[in-house]
Amino acid sequence: MAEEVVLMKGNEAIAHAAIRCGADGYFGYPITPQSEVLETLTELKPWETSGMVVLQAESEVAAINMVYGGAGCGKMVLTSSSSPGVSLKQEGISYLAGAELPCLIVNVMRGGPGLGTIQPSQADYFQTVKGGGHGDYKLIALAPASVQEMADFVTLGFELAFKYRNPAIILADGVIGQMMEKVVLPPMKARRTDEEVIEQCPWASTGRTKGRKPNVITSLELQPECMEKNNIRFQAKYRQIEESEVRFEEIDCEDADYLIVAFGSMARIGQKAMELAREEGIKVGMLRPITLWPFPTKEIARLAENVKGILVTELNAGQMIEDVRLAVNGKIKVEHFGRLGGIVPDPDEIVDALKEKIM
Repeated sequence: MAEEVVLMKGNEAIAHAAIRCGADGYFGYPITPQSEVLETLTELKPWETSGMVVLQAESEVAAINMVYGGAGCGKMVLTSSSSPGVSLKQEGISYLAGAELPCLIVNVMRGGPGLGTIQPSQADYFQTVKGGGHGDYKLIALAPASVQEMADFVTLGFELAFKYRNPAIILADGVIGQMMEKVVLPPMKARRTDEEVIEQCPWASTGRTKGRKPNVITSLELQPECMEKNNIRFQAKYRQIEESEVRFEEIDCEDADYLIVAFGSMARIGQKAMELAREEGIKVGMLRPITLWPFPTKEIARLAENVKGILVTELNAGQMIEDVRLAVNGKIKVEHFGRLGGIVPDPDEIVDALKEKIM
């Protein structure tokens, strides 16, 4: 069968991929620059074809709690928003992590703090990777750098979420959400039957218990000793994820004297900056974290043994750089270049920053 290649926005790719991977439900609320996710789902009307529920909730808080309910029943459910909206969802996200419920969250980042701007940003790294809600929890965080990855990471996000019973998030930025590119959509997959959900998710609250006590879905534990045991178990799961699910891309790192580390749209700009620098005879390589958590700490530490310095480029004031510096552990110089307020830099600006700060 020939591949189905279409031209669409990153936000639209999220919607198409959600339907095609067999998602059971989407619960969201409009906010720029991710509103096309909900708009596309509404236009496609999957409830008439696959039976997928699509609901515009009354608020972001309502949407994330609807996700909690659907995930507690073992269903493949997702939500999407942009930075201020994700802030409103943080309590619910912490509840999902505490109840060990698989789900997919999409954040198409815009500038802040506060209402900020509707222009692109990457300033939600701390909010996502460091756990913006309360408690010791982690989100599996995927950072797409193309429209194709926006589509691909829907399937991957659900797979990882259900594998580890943990919320996963696609942390995109406004550039990737709004840009249009060719994308190969995944093949259509039927939604799971109720019997398949019961078989695959024995922990879920389905109402069909077959003589046993019904499953209770909660993140509440009033006994300190039991809560500590839960947290110890969570931490063991997180270590397993860190050992097994790190993803990254390396470009021209074999002979590099200097390294650019960037994710999302900044990785695309950083790659062009790397090419411009090499045209000038400066041997630059690039590492793109695909999973922001688990972070490619070991690979950055390995590369740091062979380069003279690292430039971390982000659309923020400096957030991922903290994890890069932890990985390097003071062995080489690590500096930051970023633009704020929704301004997207040119590759030449990154080359200039490399010369000024690292060389």
